[in-house]
Amino acid sequence: MMKDILVVGMLKEGQLPKFMSFMQSDEGIAERKNIADLSKTIGTFAPDQRKVMFKIAVHDMDALHAFLNGSNQVSKSVFDAVMESYEIY
Repeated sequence: MMKDILVVGMLKEGQLPKFMSFMQSDEGIAERKNIADLSKTIGTFAPDQRKVMFKIAVHDMDALHAFLNGSNQVSKSVFDAVMESYEIY
């Protein structure tokens, strides 16, 4: 069952390019496909480039939490380097 979720992430200073590079990489896209329907994803970032916001249609909430909290081995190194915090609504 799909569920619409809003994710707001706070990035460390100057880390938006590294974050976006990972999210658009083959590796990042493959992991995101395990979590949500990418065709329904809408993303944006704040003018100061420290906040990112994504509306996603999630089909695996456990995978979403693992992707964001660092327990997913693919996203862990990048998210440890770029992510300050996140909230899921």
